[in-house]
Amino acid sequence: MIERLAGIRRKRQEEDTEYEPERLPIRRCIPDYHMGLYEEEILEREEGGWTNLPVDPPSKTTKEIIHDNIFTYFNLIFAILGLLLILVGAFRDLTFLPVIILNTLIGIVQEVRAKNVLDKMTMLHAPKATVVRNGRKRVIAVEDLVIDDIVIFKAGNQICADAIVEHGEVQVNESLLTGEADEITKHKGDMLMSGSFIVSGECHARLEKVGADSYISRLTLEAKAMKDGEQSEMIRSLDKLVKCVGIAIIPIGFILFIQSFFLNDEGFRSSVTAMVAAVIGMVPEGLYLLASVALAVSAVRLAKQKVLLHDMKSIETLARVNVLCVDKTGTITENTMKVQGLRATRHYNKETMPPLKGLIGDFAHAMSRDNITMEAVQAYFQKSTGRKAQKITSFSSEYKYSSATFEESSYVLGAPEFVLRDDYPAYEEEIEKEASKGYRVLVFGNCEETPDGRALRGKVTPLAYIMLANPIRKEAPQTFAYFEEQGVEVKVISGDNPVTVSEVAKKAGIAGADDFVDAATLTTEEEIRQAVQKYTVFGRVTPSQKRQFVKALKSAGHTVAMTGDGVNDVLALKDADCSIAMASGSDAAAQASQLVLLESDFSCMPSVVLEGRRVVNNIQRSASLFLVKNMFSFLLAIFSAVFMITYPLEPSQVSLISMFTIGVPAFFLALEPNKSMIKGHFLTNVFLKALPAALTDVLAVGALVVFGETFGVNATDISTAATMLLAIVGFMILYRISRPMNKIRVAVLLLCICALLFCSTVLNKLFAITGMSAECIMLFVVFSIATEPVLRYLTMFVRKLKYFYDRIRRNLVLGKEAKEEG
Repeated sequence: MIERLAGIRRKRQEEDTEYEPERLPIRRCIPDYHMGLYEEEILEREEGGWTNLPVDPPSKTTKEIIHDNIFTYFNLIFAILGLLLILVGAFRDLTFLPVIILNTLIGIVQEVRAKNVLDKMTMLHAPKATVVRNGRKRVIAVEDLVIDDIVIFKAGNQICADAIVEHGEVQVNESLLTGEADEITKHKGDMLMSGSFIVSGECHARLEKVGADSYISRLTLEAKAMKDGEQSEMIRSLDKLVKCVGIAIIPIGFILFIQSFFLNDEGFRSSVTAMVAAVIGMVPEGLYLLASVALAVSAVRLAKQKVLLHDMKSIETLARVNVLCVDKTGTITENTMKVQGLRATRHYNKETMPPLKGLIGDFAHAMSRDNITMEAVQAYFQKSTGRKAQKITSFSSEYKYSSATFEESSYVLGAPEFVLRDDYPAYEEEIEKEASKGYRVLVFGNCEETPDGRALRGKVTPLAYIMLANPIRKEAPQTFAYFEEQGVEVKVISGDNPVTVSEVAKKAGIAGADDFVDAATLTTEEEIRQAVQKYTVFGRVTPSQKRQFVKALKSAGHTVAMTGDGVNDVLALKDADCSIAMASGSDAAAQASQLVLLESDFSCMPSVVLEGRRVVNNIQRSASLFLVKNMFSFLLAIFSAVFMITYPLEPSQVSLISMFTIGVPAFFLALEPNKSMIKGHFLTNVFLKALPAALTDVLAVGALVVFGETFGVNATDISTAATMLLAIVGFMILYRISRPMNKIRVAVLLLCICALLFCSTVLNKLFAITGMSAECIMLFVVFSIATEPVLRYLTMFVRKLKYFYDRIRRNLVLGKEAKEEG
């Protein structure tokens, strides 16, 4: 019954993005944290609408996708142009409408397909919560929680609704809400704010505010009025292009019509068709669609590889990454840990002290299993003397130790540098000896004073060293070798001893693993800035330092990807250009990341990078084809307006050229494999590739029109000759862009040429292709021969301009850096 009601509400929410559940009055209660709510109380809250459904659906609904694809600015332009052509009876020139309709349908189908695949994955891997109901623990989806539910929160869990601690003690990080990274200890009666996450400890908490009433939901509703998140460079560039074209076509269209109808004394029908042809040529109708379809297809492909995308832009960003920051545990190594050995120090006296394993066993069993280190310690030290701890301090990634106070003494377990502090140099040699074998070394010691919360007072006497290790992932060396080949620099950032991390990095085949540093020695921003450029391995890193490392790398001009699986990685993940989390890690890390590796297999990262490169490079290549037509139409429209001539092409002819030199080949090129590294800026790359061909088109067609008028060639013949000239240049630029040629590219090129010839001969009336006079044929042959050298020399000229521009820009940057250093 509960699942059925939740399903009904989810369906209503999908159908209406502004859905807010109707809340009915209920009897509130404070259940016993051992028992939780009973079935009838849960049912009452479900029926009353007091559930934890999110205020925002995770993705657009099918209705929204259809609406957004149909009701676009350019579709409105095309509808108006089509209506004008119908009014003047130019039905033959409506050939562009089927292409527009087909483009829209393809966009809808691909986006809905991607949505369905991602929604299924999101639902399957949605955040879960451990709840106490009817005296039993259950794991359910967070959106199925109800008000007054007793939820068990542990380290790594993100708080899914505002709650009050009923039992236990936890350390909470509220930085995602407040911006402050300090850990706050929460005791019984304290409030847990939704959106924050548990750093350490365990507690039972009662949900006080759920769904739209929770703190994080109120923030989400306020954020609705703000703009969407930052787009990727590619989508941002396309947005700029579309916006500029959308503004320019209106005045240009009016100018061309007024000039043709009023100044050149052309008929109303001829003036309308000429204006429509120019406007259609300037509109990049398929470019934005192509980018959307390519990204949607990539999302589906990644989903099949068990990679969940929270953010589409991460596909492009990851393809541009040149620095990859990884954690040791969970990325280089398996996300499991085992105790490899125990070694007593000279301070342990077995005659006067309890057995060492029993002593550590008492300590371990007093702690909650809130991290893999404590799980390993508890699994190894199972024997206990039965002593009960009076007070405990759970492990914190910030302070790197945990403590327990028993009746006769207090003990601490943690990282040697943080536990021994000033006494560390006295034991450094023997600790480093074990760390050099690749072990993570923990110190178990006796405290002189009882720890006061996070304040470790007095001297700690080390009693034993515990050696732990994570097995290295089998695929790690091959994966890191790939990144080295691709010019991606790897930085290993870990909270463990730098010597240990360096040894593990060497075994994983990471280049520069010998260059390591203890992050505890980096105290200033300048030291951190220099260190991230110099070292590969960083040990004893605190969560706040991870953020500083990411920021320092970004400020140095790098595109940074960050992998992580623990709560201590969340802040750095948020700041990275691209964030990747392991599904086996903490909820907080998975929710903060743009990509989630659902099988926690880092070896799939090369295929994710290749997918990003395929999308960006292929769209970049296809976009240059579209831009040739757009730039040519724009420049020819200006040429027509300046020299007082009627635009020489008809809409059906523009549609013919667009279909076989741009649309069809662009679609196949966009879905091809492409492993090339991404260089430069998207719009600059596209513009420079398209410019020579666009200028060649304008010069050839413009000269043809001028010479045709000079020699008295019929306007219809000129129109046909101009169409064929555009086809020749179009196939030339398609050939250049497709290089190096392979079987698929050769087949696409030949099929497009054959299809265009078929339409020009068999369907010639539909596309306004007519026979040409002898004079026109002679002009056509001359200008056809001229197009190849013109295109070649213009390409060389543009390349030289780019070279000089890059050189001047580089010199300016070097001069600025030299001035700052001086």
